[in-house]
Amino acid sequence: MSVVIYVKPTCPFCKKAILVLNRTKVLYTTVDLTKEPGRKPEMVKRANGASTVPQIFVNGAHIGDCNRLVALEKSGQLRKILGLLP
Repeated sequence: MSVVIYVKPTCPFCKKAILVLNRTKVLYTTVDLTKEPGRKPEMVKRANGASTVPQIFVNGAHIGDCNRLVALEKSGQLRKILGLLP
């Protein structure tokens, strides 16, 4: 399972998305765009043009932003996407 989240540390939506991911106890990789600004074009390309943070990817598939992550969690789909349910 590969989970990647592109963030900026001062972004409240990024902090919320990280809290959601932490609740799942899934390991994830954080790409801090303030430390690695050259990776923003990579994120935008992977996210089909979305340029805001956070952007979350699971096994290379674009999940979306914080609102989408929260909606997936509330619907119970996030655990399924993360392979935490049979």
